[in-house]
Amino acid sequence: MEKEIFDIEMELVEKEVYSDRLFLGHFAPINRNQVLPLCLPGQFVEIWVKNCDGVMLRRPISVYRANDERLELLIQNAGKGTETLYNAPVGSCFNIMLPLGNTFRIPEPSDRPLLVGGGVGVAPMYALGCAMKAKGIKPTFLLGARSAAHFSDLSHFEAIGELFITTEDASLGETGFVTQHSVLKEKKFTHVYMCGPTPMMRAVARWAKEEGIPAQASLENHMACGIGVCLCCVEPTVKGHKTVCHDGPVFDTTELLWD
Repeated sequence: MEKEIFDIEMELVEKEVYSDRLFLGHFAPINRNQVLPLCLPGQFVEIWVKNCDGVMLRRPISVYRANDERLELLIQNAGKGTETLYNAPVGSCFNIMLPLGNTFRIPEPSDRPLLVGGGVGVAPMYALGCAMKAKGIKPTFLLGARSAAHFSDLSHFEAIGELFITTEDASLGETGFVTQHSVLKEKKFTHVYMCGPTPMMRAVARWAKEEGIPAQASLENHMACGIGVCLCCVEPTVKGHKTVCHDGPVFDTTELLWD
């Protein structure tokens, strides 16, 4: 049975700006009596950025946090569409399509999950961590970025789990990539979840396979329509070609044709 998808006119009611390229946008329905649909960890939205030259397609953004009144999205200034979002003042209105995609499978309270995020891929890891905490699970976060300036508010993650950091320029945490962090040798995990740049996820998936740990990955392929029609985001898998926006974005890494 297909889930119901909504188009909702929403207002940007608050902005938490972390750098000249990253902010957390808080959105609420223009009709304050409207209840937002349930958004599960790993799901995303598509934002229509109106009146932006050269931008005709919606922009897919992972859900950072959501309830029935407010939607929080971690947005990186990476192109014309997201630059418009970054520069939009509080009070700006956008049409947002949600919820889209599938979700992660949450482990049992006795399990020891590792949540790995890179770049804006930390957003679905935070949403997943919140869901785990609600079920009595304390997640371990391993987050990586080029530098400290590329992170959002890390206190959000520290409030719900154990946090470890890597940066490529040694500005915060351990130096290097997430797969080089000492926590991978010091602790044992039962499940791995990940989202971020594909090279990072391939490396983490390879490590998880070597350790015999089941892993789920939220892919970041270019997604235009969000409903599996345009085929922009097709990913080859062991079960044939799948649309990331509709069949994913979350896949078991054993399904993916990764080395």
